[in-house]
Amino acid sequence: MGELSTLPNIATKLEAQLSDVGITTIQQLQEVGSRKAWLRILANDPSACIMRLSALEGAIQGIRWHYLDEDTKESLKEFYKQHKGEIK
Repeated sequence: MGELSTLPNIATKLEAQLSDVGITTIQQLQEVGSRKAWLRILANDPSACIMRLSALEGAIQGIRWHYLDEDTKESLKEFYKQHKGEIK
């Protein structure tokens, strides 16, 4: 396990998916952001879900995804709805 697994919400599978899309450090994840990182993952894995997007945002914020504030959760849901149907 690498550096990313030290963040909340990032277990082995998600860390591997991030690595597969060129994100291997905390700094890279922060620079790319949760939404772009999730889109990269979605391009490789159509099963990427809202929880994975939320997990990425929580990791960037340094908190478990369950504790994201309501505005952030709503924003992520809208983003998810807009983009989930684009990749089949």
